[in-house]
Amino acid sequence: MDDFYRENILDHYRHPRNVGTLEHPTHSHQEDNPLCGDVIRIDLHVNEDNVIDQVAFLGKGCAISQASASMLTEMIQGKTLDEVKQIGKEDILEALGIEIGPVRMKCALLSLKVLKAGAYGLREEDWNTDDDDW
Repeated sequence: MDDFYRENILDHYRHPRNVGTLEHPTHSHQEDNPLCGDVIRIDLHVNEDNVIDQVAFLGKGCAISQASASMLTEMIQGKTLDEVKQIGKEDILEALGIEIGPVRMKCALLSLKVLKAGAYGLREEDWNTDDDDW
């Protein structure tokens, strides 16, 4: 089963979904992981019904960070901001489907950090990658 998930990660890394930027995003945020050099930007367009009708990301970095960003954009397309707020660490780790060690955890969760910060205007002290609640 791990081989399936590894292939899925490589597929998202080699052929990322929703790559690019939006011309008129309603929400946009970019962050980096200075320890490893990963960078991710996520743009959202939220319509009048509070639904994400467009999502795009740009990034560079390791396969884990880029695959998780690609997977996350697929997860949130068509969801409301309230539904997106419920996405947490475990959802990302489940989508990746492989054991992520402590060194790679920030890589895996960078896209979620960017999403939460951009969509909700959260400051760094408002989130914690070690907390299972976010």
